Amino acid sequence: MSKPILYIKSQCPWCKDALAFFKTQNIALDVRDVLKTPKDMSDMQTISGQNLTPTFVYDECVIADFSVDEFKIAIESYPEKKALLGL
Repeated sequence: MSKPILYIKSQCPWCKDALAFFKTQNIALDVRDVLKTPKDMSDMQTISGQNLTPTFVYDECVIADFSVDEFKIAIESYPEKKALLGL
């Protein structure tokens, strides 16, 4: 099983909050800084249709441009992924 991808911009306060949240939940992520790697920005835009971060991608589960509270609400639409994440 692949790890979820979290696209971030390193200075983004919402990204820092998301990283802290996932760390407290012991969720291993493939973190990709879209400002450091143009291909990651391009991939994120292709997958999510936008360029804002944080953007969480776990197979068909795509949650873009979220706060932690918004993520908690959005993940409810993906019960299988929520269970796999242990949330």
